[in-house]
Amino acid sequence: MTDSDRPWEPPLAGSEVEHLTGALDRLRTTFRWKADDLDAAGLRARVGSSSLTLGGLLKHLAAAEDHLFTIRLSGEPIGAPWDAMGWDGSGDWEFTFASAADDTPEQLYALWDGAVERSRARLDAALADGGLDQLVHLTWPDGRRAGLRRLVCDLIEEYGRHTGHADLLREAVDGRVGEDPPPGWRPRSGPAGRGARP
Repeated sequence: MTDSDRPWEPPLAGSEVEHLTGALDRLRTTFRWKADDLDAAGLRARVGSSSLTLGGLLKHLAAAEDHLFTIRLSGEPIGAPWDAMGWDGSGDWEFTFASAADDTPEQLYALWDGAVERSRARLDAALADGGLDQLVHLTWPDGRRAGLRRLVCDLIEEYGRHTGHADLLREAVDGRVGEDPPPGWRPRSGPAGRGARP
């Protein structure tokens, strides 16, 4: 097996930036694999009394990607596509779980794929402009500002939590289990299924 069979694997011995962005991309890829190639019923499936769905998680994590790497990174408004949905990046994000039921699979996959693509570009630009130690727009009530490293770690934590949820949901839908995608995996649905990086 070669590195090209598992491009989502973080380096075995790399820099801090390579390990943090590698860990984030590995979680993104694992989450996308868990959510991939489902119809509307599969994306709306629930387990027990929980309101969580894979469609809702796609939308929630898309919102987290854009929120962290716009508002919290630079203070810029969250912008498209969220402003057209009537959300400005503030308030309770729980709306995403309920509102995803009204979205088609194509819309949900495109929303997540687009948010990840924008996040990667914004993070790459920020890393090139000042590295992990730079302070970002996010400010605590006492005036202390967060660093870029904190934003990256927050997104890793968010994906870690919700990829675990996705494990349970996907197993309930069709029995798919596993820690990582199989070697050579690529998304089958949405824009990433048409050749973009997962």
